[in-house]
Amino acid sequence: MDDLKASLARPIQLAEQVIKWADEAQTFRQECQDLKAKLERLSTLLRQAARADLYERPARRILEDTDKALDKAAALLERCCGHGFVRRVFTIIPAGSFKKASYLLDNSLGDLTWILRVSNYAASDEDEEDDHIGLPPIAQNEPILFLIWEQIAVLQYGGLEARADAAASVVSLARDNDRYGRLIIEEDGVPPLLRLIKEGRADAQESAALAIGLLGRDPDCVDLMILAGVCTSFVKILKDAPMKVQGMVAWAVSELAANHPKCQDAFLQHNVIRLLVSHLAFETVQEHSKYAVASKMSIHSVVMDKKSNDSSQDPSGGGDQAATTAAKPTVGGGGTGASSSMTATVPGPSARPVGLAGMKMHNASMSATSSRGREYEDPEIKAYLKAHAARALGTLATGNPAICKNITESRALLCFSILLEKATGDVQYNSAMALVEICRVAEQNADLRRSAFKPTSPSARAVVDQLLRVVEKADYDDLLIPCITCLGCLSRTFRATETRVIGPLVRLLDEREADVSLEAAAALAKFACMDNYLHVDHCKSIIAHGGAKHLVQLVYFGEQVVQTAALVLVCYLAHNVPDSEDLAQAEILTVLDWAWKQGYISQDPVIESLLPEAKIRMELYQSRVGYY
Repeated sequence: MDDLKASLARPIQLAEQVIKWADEAQTFRQECQDLKAKLERLSTLLRQAARADLYERPARRILEDTDKALDKAAALLERCCGHGFVRRVFTIIPAGSFKKASYLLDNSLGDLTWILRVSNYAASDEDEEDDHIGLPPIAQNEPILFLIWEQIAVLQYGGLEARADAAASVVSLARDNDRYGRLIIEEDGVPPLLRLIKEGRADAQESAALAIGLLGRDPDCVDLMILAGVCTSFVKILKDAPMKVQGMVAWAVSELAANHPKCQDAFLQHNVIRLLVSHLAFETVQEHSKYAVASKMSIHSVVMDKKSNDSSQDPSGGGDQAATTAAKPTVGGGGTGASSSMTATVPGPSARPVGLAGMKMHNASMSATSSRGREYEDPEIKAYLKAHAARALGTLATGNPAICKNITESRALLCFSILLEKATGDVQYNSAMALVEICRVAEQNADLRRSAFKPTSPSARAVVDQLLRVVEKADYDDLLIPCITCLGCLSRTFRATETRVIGPLVRLLDEREADVSLEAAAALAKFACMDNYLHVDHCKSIIAHGGAKHLVQLVYFGEQVVQTAALVLVCYLAHNVPDSEDLAQAEILTVLDWAWKQGYISQDPVIESLLPEAKIRMELYQSRVGYY
């Protein structure tokens, strides 16, 4: 900004000099006087700009054009000041030069008027705030950019009502075009949006959070927003704001993390994970007080809380009166000043405790009041917040072991299991998808598997129970495939004594829906692969539950992608349990021979590595017992 102020010195000095030349003009005096009037107005505006707090991005561009207009006028008026008859005769000034100079000065006047108006928007009258500021003449070249400048200027300098409307306009621009979103960020639109999230009304905060989420579609833009302090603003809202605004912020977090996974660690460092888990745990687990997050109370909440407080107090008000009396100094004719002073400093028996203990009790009371306020919120808003909190946790956990560990060390797994059982709609689905992302990371990370999904963990058992409930129910809905995926990813966490998992997955191989059969075959392949320590036991269990006959049907008659997944599982079964009588009766060797001849199947790299060995082992063991 100081650099911008310094750059105003030259045009101010040049304008004064050109005004003097206009008075000294020897030719085209009328035209010079017309230019002088415009130059005087321009000089006044430049001096106002030097005293104002300008919106820097457009101000620099406008000052560049103003410099050019002044240079043009200076060159023209200097030629009109030529002294001597010969010089005036041989100086040729086209008549159109004055029109062009006047046009440039008019544009500069309009541009400077615009930048001063938007930069002093907060000081304008309320009636003027309702009017459209309008675009400057320079907007003829790129109107969208200046429309963006206008909205950002209102966000920076406008009143609360105007800033709320500007945030809604920014949302519309960011939603329409990715390029507009990049321009909003490049023109410093994020800082005023973040300030609005902290300071605005609930509807303005919601619009600002929505705008931030929409602007995060470009990964480069996410980096700029992280540097601008978006994490700090989001943390403030997640700690203390209306639940609907917190839900929108949770959605924005999920958008930023989904579009730019590198920002996950920034949210982890700012403790966003724990705050999201706290919202997920509210009214989900009994110990939700551990996760209580302060929230602004609605009018209805305040009324209900007042009623509950009034009903718990003594109607006579004797307690308050006693506390007041005890706190007052004793005034009597026989008392000394010292005794009166000491009496005044000693609280009565019913007075509030002071010191650290008193502060703790006061904070606990405030927390309880905030929790009661949240309990009175609309159930739809509660579900809205939980749905977006679960979605945000899922996107933050994607491919990030540190965040997954942070999530699983809290009560999030227990929350997800309860929401899978009792919630509906987006809350239930987003909880399932969050579990999918955590389980995918656990599949690749042994430390996370051992810490979060050990068989003795109550929360892990609760999650597995709910996954099995959905899979056993086998209703073709949004939850079935995510739950199958989770069980497959957790295949290496199950003990040999866990017999509940294989059967339901095998039954899904006979499902009419191809995507269900595909996911079931892929999940069972993770049980049967050699990376699983209990792969032989799992293969025997798959065969015992009738998996061989279902796989034969899928290999022969399934869609190509299902054929490939089923054949991979067949290869694992043939490799690990080649002497199985059930495999022989299902004619698995014939299936392998047929698949070997199908070029489009055998070209798959996984099958190419498994099929020859599986075929050899089947031929070796089955020929011994005379099945072939």
